[in-house]
Amino acid sequence: MRDEEWLATLFYEVWDRKFSDVKKRNNVLVRWKGRWKNKFGHIKRLKNKDTEIVVNSLFKDERVPKEVIELTIAHEIVHYMHGFNSPYEKRFRYPHQGGVVERELRNRGYNELVNFEKSWSKSEWPKILGERNNRDGVVRVKQLRSSFRLFL
Repeated sequence: MRDEEWLATLFYEVWDRKFSDVKKRNNVLVRWKGRWKNKFGHIKRLKNKDTEIVVNSLFKDERVPKEVIELTIAHEIVHYMHGFNSPYEKRFRYPHQGGVVERELRNRGYNELVNFEKSWSKSEWPKILGERNNRDGVVRVKQLRSSFRLFL
């Protein structure tokens, strides 16, 4: 079952296996949050100066490969080491400047996984989202000329 404990275990495995050279300079938390269709995760600095790494709650679905979740965590750790929402000094003006995140992931042994995730997010993720929307009975509302129409 993909609960908070499962996610924390994966987080520590990723950090220990691929980022052991990156010192944790503050408390780093990981948790499930949100239900985004276009965002896999994010990193945030909390008011108490901890860093929170968030992974899309929709990834609890067993159809989402564990490797996609692992790469999402690794992606956010790269932001951390580059000084975004962490105690590290910012190394770049923008978080994805010049492809720095992807380059760092590939340099740390995630080359095949980066390629897999790109393919999976284009081919499989939309199918999972579509099935979830149909199963959950989501009603879409579209505004047309001051009136609302419901689309089921």
